[in-house]
Amino acid sequence: MLDSIVPLLSDPAAWAALVTLVVLEVVLGIDNLIFISILSNKLPEHQRQRVRRIGIALALVMRLALLSIIAWLVGLVEPVFTVMGNTFSWKDLILIAGGLFLVWKATKEIHHTVDPTPSHDVLDKKDTAIMNAGSAIVQIIILDLVFSIDSILTAVGMTEHLPIMVVAVLAAVTVMLLAADPLANFIAKNPGVVMLALGFLLMIGMVLIADGFGYHVPKGYIYAAMAFSAGVEALNMLSRSSQSKQDKAKAARQAADAAEARARAAEAEAATDTAR
Repeated sequence: MLDSIVPLLSDPAAWAALVTLVVLEVVLGIDNLIFISILSNKLPEHQRQRVRRIGIALALVMRLALLSIIAWLVGLVEPVFTVMGNTFSWKDLILIAGGLFLVWKATKEIHHTVDPTPSHDVLDKKDTAIMNAGSAIVQIIILDLVFSIDSILTAVGMTEHLPIMVVAVLAAVTVMLLAADPLANFIAKNPGVVMLALGFLLMIGMVLIADGFGYHVPKGYIYAAMAFSAGVEALNMLSRSSQSKQDKAKAARQAADAAEARARAAEAEAATDTAR
């Protein structure tokens, strides 16, 4: 093992591949992390952090397990059957299934966000305690598997060196672990961001389905659209924050004016009583 690692340390191409792959793995991990964050926020507060940690740990285990059987994993891209001239591999079927699950999940979440009537469904935001940790972990496992396969196949396409893949995966999961709680808390405190994140999940699900059917959408376009949307939402948040500060300042001025008016009225009344 060391014999294969030492030469890589002095190879500039290997370092370039490592840096590029770490960035790609982190970006791919964001999709996984958004899903984990939204799902964990449905749980009672004392369970959220633990479920997020379990979800990220499972993502790491799955990625490392897939790396250990990488020869089999690469074989998943081999055609299995053909329908109307379109060939499908096991990878395609997994991406389609994962995409459909993600579209269904995001659609249900959006429905429960805009529907004011509680339905006592496991995804209902109005009754977070209904959802249990076991249900959340099962759903996280399903999406972890889909994202892990996409992640590892991306790594295989970038480099043929297993140590570089392992380091990139470990770095990406470390970033996910550090960002999990801040991201989840930020999403929970900002309803507009929740809807934006659900839109991201819906788009990612559609992209997975398209990839499964052989219509590859360049990831750069997807993440550029996500970055643009996030930028617009950031401006909206700044605008709302500024408006909120102005409203509070206006309310404070009105309260002060009212207090001053009462004080003047009290002084006038006191002066009248004294004159009598």
